[in-house]
Parts: sequence; structure tokens; C-alpha cells
Amino acid sequence: MEQADEHEGRGLLSAPRLRHGTPERAGLDAGELGLLVREVHALTAGERPWAAGAVVVAGRGPVLAVQEAAGWAVRHAAYDEETDTPVELPPERRVPMTVDTPFDLASLTKLFTAVAAVQQIERGTLGIDARMGAYLPDFTAAARHGITVRQLLTHTSGLRPELPLYDCADHAERLALLRAERPVGVPGTYCYSDLNMLLLQHVLERLTGRTLDVLVRDGITRPLGMTATGFGPRPDAAATEDQRRPWAKADRGMLRGEVHDENAWALGGVAGHAGLFSTGRDLAVFCRTLLAGGSYGPARILGPDFVDLLFTPPGLGFAMDQPWFMGELAGRGAAGHTGFTGTSLVLDRVTDTYLILLANTVHPRRRRPDSAPRAAAATRLARAVRGIRPPGTGGPPELRES
Repeated sequence: MEQADEHEGRGLLSAPRLRHGTPERAGLDAGELGLLVREVHALTAGERPWAAGAVVVAGRGPVLAVQEAAGWAVRHAAYDEETDTPVELPPERRVPMTVDTPFDLASLTKLFTAVAAVQQIERGTLGIDARMGAYLPDFTAAARHGITVRQLLTHTSGLRPELPLYDCADHAERLALLRAERPVGVPGTYCYSDLNMLLLQHVLERLTGRTLDVLVRDGITRPLGMTATGFGPRPDAAATEDQRRPWAKADRGMLRGEVHDENAWALGGVAGHAGLFSTGRDLAVFCRTLLAGGSYGPARILGPDFVDLLFTPPGLGFAMDQPWFMGELAGRGAAGHTGFTGTSLVLDRVTDTYLILLANTVHPRRRRPDSAPRAAAATRLARAVRGIRPPGTGGPPELRES
């Protein structure tokens, strides 16, 4: 029986679904949210904007208070290496950004892999402190070093950040590299690594007999009605990069609707660390589900205790209280993640708020990451929350009736 079906059959009360509403209805300050929207539009303006286009979604409780698109889903035809400038499409060939535009989520995919893993932990088929060698004995290097499922989920396995799977001749060679990969750091110490979620993907697939895309679809997106979320290709998605060496790791040209991450591409587009596409509205449903203890409408994808497990510091898959992209939302147990293509989400359980900022910052070429706009947007939402006592005014933050 599928995980979602088990939960749906428990007869629990339905959690409220998202509905559009005013900032005031959500208990949010309209002035601050107006500034948030204007600042997101400004991020897509000018000759060298932060992103060609963006979508911002924000809400509190079941009320979706902001859903705004800015800029272009497709603005450039290529990147001119000689002049170090983007090649603009003529206006009639550009594609405007809309609130329904899908984005390459990049590392936000890790959140779905983490939820899929915690679903198996809840079922009792996966042990959080079990050694992955118990499930993947043929991954001899990781098994020999006693890497655990918890270490994969918390980036404390000691594995290096990535492997050049994109340079392998075939799948057999890629699999051999993964099986032979051993920790380069001390297990138990933090080192963010895509390999953690790739190995976790193999654990889940071996354990369940189903591929990750099926696990995500059947256990998360289908029961939640997230019909716009799935692994690619997605030809209607926002464009990403004119992917070419030397700035990239592969020569693929302008990408739209195909996964940007080179390793996920080499693995066929379905990977534990990257490959999902989604929209702002769908991600709002995902955030709302977790804020509501794992349920949305009649569907329940996790029990409340296991949502708590996801968000117990340092977080399973989710980053916790990171001011560099969460701004003033950080500090009280906020959770979220960013993606290399320009995506991010933050949810704050104390104030029951969430913020999704999706942007194609790598269009038409990747640059040095700049998360200051993400932090600024999160701070706007933090300041928009009514009835929250500011830090330093005596006592912990607390909710008041709004």
C-alpha cells in the first residue's frame, strides 16, 4: 500500500487548503508585502539584473497573500563569451514570466528526497540511524565506513560535495564511481554534498523497488494535488543557462525544460539532489502541508511527529535558521533550502508563514551566487507578520491574535 493511501485512511480531520486572500486576512502587513513585490520586480530590471525573471509567493496559515511574477521566463538566446554579454532575444520572441511558470528547482529537490526518506522511517522500513551498508552492501566504500541514514540526511557523512559523473562514459561507470566513493572528511562533521542525496536515492529505490520519481509522485505530489511538480523534461519551464565550458561542466547550449545540474542530467534527469520542476503555487502547497503537520485537505503525507523529526536541528534535508538566505525569519526554527538555479523556500513554524522565491538567476550564464535578495525578501515577510514581538524587546517571540 502506498504511503499516502495509508495516511488518508486514518480518518483524521482535513487540514485547510490554501486560498487566496488579502494580506490583512492573512494577518500580514500590506505595506511590507507591497515593498516585497516591488523589490522582486526591481531584481529583474535593467541590463544586468539579479535574474531574468522571478516568481514570489508568500502566505500565512491557509491564506496565500502574495503571488506575483516579474520579468522573463526566456529573455536570452545565448551568451557571447567574447564580449562577456548576454545575447538578447527580440522582444517578440521573449517569453514573459507568469505565476504558473515551472522552474528547475535544482537542490530544492533534496527536500522531496528527504520527505520520501522520512516516510519510510515512519513506516518502519528504514532506520534513521541504520548503516546504509545494511541496504546497499555493494556500495562497499560507504558501507565500510559505517555511514548512516541520518548522516546522509544531515550532510555529515564526510563525503565530498560531488563527483564528475557527467564525464563518465555510461551508467555502469557512474555507478562504479558511486560504489567506490569513500568519505574524505570525518563522518559526523558537516560537509554539504550532493552525494548524500544520491546515495539516499539508491537506498530508497533498493528498499522499495520503486524509482525516486515514482516515490515522489505517489507519496507526495499526487496526494497533495501538486500536478505541476515532477521530474523533467518541462519544455514550458523558465530557461536556465547557455551551458558551455569553461564556465560549465558540459556543452549543452541554452537549456529550457531540461535539468540544469550536470550530474542529474547524466543520470537521466531523475536524481536525489536535483531534477524536479515545480511552480510557486505547488511549492506553497508543499510548505502549507508541512506547516500543518503533514496534512493538506484530506491527504496526509507524514504524521506530525515525523514533521517534527524533519525540523529537529540540524534538520533532515532542510537547512535550519540560516540568515544568509532566510534574513530575519531565521532564529526561531525556520527551515528551508536554496537551489543553484535561483530557487529558494523558507517556512517558519512559529509564525505559520512561508516564502517562495523562484528565479532563473543562471539565465543566460551562471555567476557568483548572491543570496542577499533572498534574505531581503525573507526579512520583508518577517516584518509583515503582525503580533510578533521583535527580538530584544523582552521575552521570546510570541503570537497574538490578529
